[in-house]
Amino acid sequence: MSDGRTRVVAWIGREILPHEADLRAWLRRAFAAAGDVDDIVQETYCRLAGLSAVEHIGEPRAYLFQAARSVALEQLRRARVVRIDTAAEIDSLNVELDEPSPERIAGGRRELERVRRLIAALPDRCRRIFEMRKIEGLPQREIARRMGVTENVVENESVRGLRAILAALAEGETQQQPTAARRPSTHDRTRKRR
Repeated sequence: MSDGRTRVVAWIGREILPHEADLRAWLRRAFAAAGDVDDIVQETYCRLAGLSAVEHIGEPRAYLFQAARSVALEQLRRARVVRIDTAAEIDSLNVELDEPSPERIAGGRRELERVRRLIAALPDRCRRIFEMRKIEGLPQREIARRMGVTENVVENESVRGLRAILAALAEGETQQQPTAARRPSTHDRTRKRR
């Protein structure tokens, strides 16, 4: 067996085989009409084994599910009779890849920046304790030693900081949601009387 083939086989054993049970369960749910699940899995393995290299595959699980989806869809297209509900569901069977969309990435960056601003706005001691505890993952005892305070102070400041951040995030969410029925302001009621 060549060195490249050995790497592909080892990769399949290490990165692909652990996901077979999940793949089979998903195929039974999503592609019941496509044919025998065993046939789909076998064909998927054949295609993966035929790869000349696997270094370019960043997400093996997603790659496996996408390859199996392609095999199942090919079987559906070749079938003479396809149930109408199966044909209607083909578009809804997209496998969620592990890569987020550009919109989710941008939204996540905005949210992260917002959380960073909220942390920076905490009182100094609370901010330092919160960062050491929640960001650096230091234990309470170590933080207490470094800052010369009791563990109880560390716990209270961590909770205080977390509550402040969560309250600010929740407040921001309610401000972004449109209100269904806005109560008229005093200015609005005065203007209507004129």
